[in-house]
Amino acid sequence: MPFRSQLFDTFFMGGFECSTHRRADGRRLDLIAGTRHDMLAERDYHQAAELGIRTFRDGVRWHLVEARPGHYNWSCCLPLLRAAEAAGSQVMWDLCHYGWPDHIDIWSPGFVEGFAAYAAAFARLHREETGRPPMLCPVNEIAFFAWAGGDVAIMNPGARDKADELKRQLVRAALAGTAAVRTAVPGSWVSAIDPIIHITPRPHADPELAGIYNASQYAGWDMLTGRCEPELGGSPEAVDAIGVNFYWNNQWLFPDAARPADAGPDWRPSRDALSVYDPRWRPLRDMLAEVWARYQRPLFVAETSIEGAARPSWLRYVCEEVRAAIQAGVPVEGICLYPILSHFGWDDDRYCPNGLFELGTRDGQRTVNAPLADELARQQALFHAMPAPRVISAQALQI
Repeated sequence: MPFRSQLFDTFFMGGFECSTHRRADGRRLDLIAGTRHDMLAERDYHQAAELGIRTFRDGVRWHLVEARPGHYNWSCCLPLLRAAEAAGSQVMWDLCHYGWPDHIDIWSPGFVEGFAAYAAAFARLHREETGRPPMLCPVNEIAFFAWAGGDVAIMNPGARDKADELKRQLVRAALAGTAAVRTAVPGSWVSAIDPIIHITPRPHADPELAGIYNASQYAGWDMLTGRCEPELGGSPEAVDAIGVNFYWNNQWLFPDAARPADAGPDWRPSRDALSVYDPRWRPLRDMLAEVWARYQRPLFVAETSIEGAARPSWLRYVCEEVRAAIQAGVPVEGICLYPILSHFGWDDDRYCPNGLFELGTRDGQRTVNAPLADELARQQALFHAMPAPRVISAQALQI
């Protein structure tokens, strides 16, 4: 039998950037509106399908849905939901992609309760519109979110030295949301998505401290699955699949550059990223095997991309590593080109040319990045030609 995903309609997926956080300067982002995906969703889904992509990551903008406490206005969401149905698309919906309504205090119990109620309401809406339970990522990138908003204050809630506290609160919300949607709509499917990283200590750095930072990438997943802090309510059954985000700069040297005394609110750590050709680079196949061994949950690459002319070569590397992982018995169920649509940067509104499609349109169609489209077609053929894999246990992997 030829290889195919057991979870998704298409092995290759497309992700639409849907961040809705407030930056350090207080400005609210809305990348769905910024890319006009809210206006062009059905065309976007259809155009991706023409290139063999019918499974997507997309977002529900909580801050718009619940602008008034307890009142849900789905007018920002229904066009996307209906467009996906019209195009025959399978969509995994992010319910909290870094943003929440201004009237909710994220540090309060009301954040957890409010998120659970909103999540259940969306699950019911999805069933009413489609007849099916939803596929969801309740809270996107809990570990990264906690670092960015609770440690270095580059996004809401703008805190420092509170990453662990924020992480626990996000886990509480994700678990409460998961329980709520499964009660409201049995069969709802839930993923947990976070980056995988590898940090290499500099020659005179403390390798144990670097190891601690490497281990911290698992904290969100460990809490969700009950491996640590079980009082939060986590369990292995809380997560149906693990999504790993892996970009060209997910491996770097430790320590980062120190924060200058006169750093402004938009400062973020300066990192020396490792090159994939550096002998200290850790192969993606090994990182995927480690995640599988730790959680024994189906995996998918939930985000991956690079900017500019390197887009085809980066996709080629990721695909080669994923095939090697699959052939070694790791159940990787998909690769999501994230973003599938280039967008403007979070901090400075610069154009980020990292998608399969560019923002511009011609005759109602997004401009296609031809080199990346050609590489995608080549990789689709290679995966289709693979034999069905044999999944093996964590013990057999000897991780």
